[in-house]
Amino acid sequence: MTNPPTSLPTEQAREPGTAIVATPADGALASRPSRAHSFRFGDAEPVLDRRDIIASVQAWWNGRYYEPPVPMTELARTYRMSPHHQSAILYKRNQLVRFFEPTPWLDRRNFGEFVLNFLSMGNGYFQRIDNIVGRPMQLRNSPAVYTRRAKDGDYVWAPYFSIVTPFAPRSVYHLFEPDLTQEYYGLPEYLSALQSGLLNEASTIFRRRYYLNGSHAGYILYVSEEKFSDADSEALEKAVLDSKGPGNFRNVYLHIPQGKKEGVQVIPVGEAAAKDEFLGIKNTTRDDILAAHRVPPILIGVVPMVAGGFGAPGQAADVFHFAEIEPLQLRMLEVNDWLGVEAVKFRPYERQAAGPAPAAT
Repeated sequence: MTNPPTSLPTEQAREPGTAIVATPADGALASRPSRAHSFRFGDAEPVLDRRDIIASVQAWWNGRYYEPPVPMTELARTYRMSPHHQSAILYKRNQLVRFFEPTPWLDRRNFGEFVLNFLSMGNGYFQRIDNIVGRPMQLRNSPAVYTRRAKDGDYVWAPYFSIVTPFAPRSVYHLFEPDLTQEYYGLPEYLSALQSGLLNEASTIFRRRYYLNGSHAGYILYVSEEKFSDADSEALEKAVLDSKGPGNFRNVYLHIPQGKKEGVQVIPVGEAAAKDEFLGIKNTTRDDILAAHRVPPILIGVVPMVAGGFGAPGQAADVFHFAEIEPLQLRMLEVNDWLGVEAVKFRPYERQAAGPAPAAT
């Protein structure tokens, strides 16, 4: 009986402890065709949008007050998501404050804060301060980000879930933009353009980080000339380094006798202009935001991109006032019906455009 062989027939002599590399015989690996393969990477994306999930919650009772359908703290952060968004809100606020007449019950400061909350959050709150005989003495704005609706028509102040302070019964007036899914809180009218505003902000942040990163100016200088000596390489390196820092943007001259056409190549690491359609995104999202606010672009400083422009500013201001500001004024006058006195009062509008006023129908 013979012992089994201790090595393969084709195995060469090796040192103890070294690995054995098996090679296919007769060039089988060399003749085998290569195969294409693919793989997936990246995190999983949710199928349902978070906005749809929030909409299904509506306004639920947490034991102390009704939760808003949209987090008010997150909605307040979108106030500065786009210059056109903020400018459109401030223009409406300024126009309402401009024609507001202070009364013994309401001053300009509290009225302006009330208007800003209503336009930004879709909810505006007035706290009524009574005198010693129970008559209304003053109206104070209550920030919408922390004012919550409780049961029986009452309201509470809830900056944190653990800190809830109730207002006096029937002492808070709530003006809100109606929602179709619940009747406790309002939602701002620009909510349909919220995604466009966030895209506008994201594109700006991306472009800013792109330039701060500096990859748009990076490149690889590749030289493959046989006649390019080490001394020439050092001279070129010194010339490239001297072109940076103070006195940059200098030109570099390189001459290689009998050189080839592609002997020297400049390979950029990052492109000088990112192919993300930055201007297209900015313009499209701007149009969506202005359409949601219905503010003429000429009134908020948008530069026209066409030769005809946006028309006369006075005519645009007149149309916007009659179409948008006056309906908002009528909404604000609802406070008087609730309070029982004329706390909100506006003076008449003066037309800005030249020419006779339009005839009444």
